[in-house]
Amino acid sequence: MIQDLIQSSDEMLEKEEEMLKIETWMITNPTSIQIDKTLKEAAQMLDRLDIDYLPVVGEGMKPVGVITANILINSFLHGNEEKSVLTSISEENFFIVRTSDSLLDIYTSPINFFAVIDDQNRLVGFISKNEILEGLSWYVKELEHTAEILNVILDSAYEGVAVVDKKGIVREFNEAYSRFTGIDKKVAVGSHVQEVIDNTNLNNTVNTGLPERGVVQYIQGQAMVVHRIPIWKNDKVIGAIGMVIFEGVTELYRIYERFQENTIPNKQEQQSPPKKERESRKMTLDQIIGASESTSTTKRLARKIAKTKATVLITGESGTGKEMYARGIHHLSELSSGPFISINCGAIPENLFESELFGYAEGAFTGAKKGGKPGKFELAQNGTLFLDEIAEMPLIMQTKLLRVLQEKEFERVGGIEKYEINTRIIAATNRNLKEMVETGGFREDLFYRINVIELPILPLRERTEDIPPLVSNYLYSICTEYQIPVKSITSEAMSKFVRYHWYGNIRELMNTIEKLVVLVDGDTIEIHHLPKVMIDEEIIEKGPHDEQTTLIKQEKSIGDEREKELIKRILKKTEGNKSKAAEKLGIHRTTLYQKLKRFKLQ
Repeated sequence: MIQDLIQSSDEMLEKEEEMLKIETWMITNPTSIQIDKTLKEAAQMLDRLDIDYLPVVGEGMKPVGVITANILINSFLHGNEEKSVLTSISEENFFIVRTSDSLLDIYTSPINFFAVIDDQNRLVGFISKNEILEGLSWYVKELEHTAEILNVILDSAYEGVAVVDKKGIVREFNEAYSRFTGIDKKVAVGSHVQEVIDNTNLNNTVNTGLPERGVVQYIQGQAMVVHRIPIWKNDKVIGAIGMVIFEGVTELYRIYERFQENTIPNKQEQQSPPKKERESRKMTLDQIIGASESTSTTKRLARKIAKTKATVLITGESGTGKEMYARGIHHLSELSSGPFISINCGAIPENLFESELFGYAEGAFTGAKKGGKPGKFELAQNGTLFLDEIAEMPLIMQTKLLRVLQEKEFERVGGIEKYEINTRIIAATNRNLKEMVETGGFREDLFYRINVIELPILPLRERTEDIPPLVSNYLYSICTEYQIPVKSITSEAMSKFVRYHWYGNIRELMNTIEKLVVLVDGDTIEIHHLPKVMIDEEIIEKGPHDEQTTLIKQEKSIGDEREKELIKRILKKTEGNKSKAAEKLGIHRTTLYQKLKRFKLQ
């Protein structure tokens, strides 16, 4: 406990214990809603009171859950506004505490909402992360050993937390912030906050003493919701705490957009951009699914790249998601308002390549359109041109492309007018261009021209931590697309997914899940439903028959133990959050509870 770190008098300890009680920081007699009210009535209350959540109570003012704005948006999206709030309350993100409990008992919890009850179990208060942060701010400024205690708090925090002094110098910077920004804690501490955190306003918080809660801040191109809290002592601001409370709000925006599409019919469709164009704009880096360190590092590097106009070469095997990264970089760049034009260099006949890239003038050849035709460079003006499979580009076109990149201008085929270009080039390949340069298959000067910054993407088999969340995501999206109940998958089957080689990477994974969704009749995908190649791959690699038999016996004997260890490891990573653990394991939450009971992991 943090109190063990404090060497102070009994009087100080008594004051601390009293001040750290939940009763001191809770919202007293909060507005609540009865379980028999509708979701529509709940939304009206939130709007009228300008709040983001409501505690839900039953008979005798006993709290049963919480209803939030996000839950309401999802409920309205599915046409459930007239249903009771009881059908949609959040029980997983809600916990009951008492007035005498301490903030130190709940501040590390992943739960966001706490209902406070009296001796008759009636709702008398409510406390959220906002109030907990206020209490911890007081704790930090009042205690004698601030630095030591703050380190404990920071190391335990889920969210990114930074602390600055009155000059705006970073004094504390926790691991969560370090992982997201890619800035080492040792580098951050001692630097001015504006040199460490994008678009920060913490230095102004110190100067004005005005707290800011729930404001949007763009950090490395991603929209974040942050708190900025001044630290007061002896009537003076001595520093400020910045805290990221919600990372990547794009998903919330997408839910809202779908809600609008479903509830506001017959919008002027002629004014809406084509579906393909709308989808292109929505593809962002935070839509790329992955829990591995490799994916986090690649996304962090992509955000840094996006800030510049540097030419990028994305490398990786087929199916790893190179175009998703290209679209994500475009979305975060200063050219994001312009078009994203993609061209597959391996799908264009050699004799048509030049006209596809640069277009042609009227009368350039027999059958040419009147007025000519613009090429991809023209279409990508003030935007991004994505050259996929650039290794397949003919050598003669490589020469012409190099000249265009050097001179920043081009001519249409058969034309004399020069067109200046303001276009970012992103290229991608699944081949080793350096080896092709050595063998004469790719121009060396073009290679160095497009390879200003390389963004390598590892194959799926080298980042197996990404597989469970990918499986979970595609199971949901494909089942939803086909309008069938969402299927679950057993941990034994998931284990095969994780250990399979995935020669076609994410594309093969998605196709496999789609096949299982269509062909499996029940609600659960089990190991015998998987393609034979996934089940037999390890046995095939073993070779002799006796080794195959040994492997099968070994799997049967240690299967339960391996599953138990996997669940323990995932629960540790999610800090006990069972919903997140079930998502990472790709199983339903009810299934996880059954397995916890079976393995006595409660």
